[in-house]
Amino acid sequence: MARVKRGNIARKRRKKILQLAKGYRGAHSRLFRIANQQVMKALRYSYVGRKQKKRVFRKLWITRINAASRLNGLSYSRLINNFKKSNIGLNRKMLAQIAVLDIPTFNELVSISK
Repeated sequence: MARVKRGNIARKRRKKILQLAKGYRGAHSRLFRIANQQVMKALRYSYVGRKQKKRVFRKLWITRINAASRLNGLSYSRLINNFKKSNIGLNRKMLAQIAVLDIPTFNELVSISK
């Protein structure tokens, strides 16, 4: 029976995982078995993180809009309700940018919506 050498495929697979684990501390970047566990965990966290990022940013935008609208004597929910009634179709990201960078324009939008 001839000897079967499987070096290339196994080595490529291990190198790929160790490459992904680069920068991890200690054995987590050097030993294949431990690095494999850490890479799998990191990939799970990155998947979840991509979903959480959207929530976190929306929360931030709402906080910024709320702070700016309270300077004009309105709560966030009343402001959004006024915008809906006035057919002002700006999304929360744009509203937050305007509230932070261009306060007079935001004040003008609030006065239009009242």
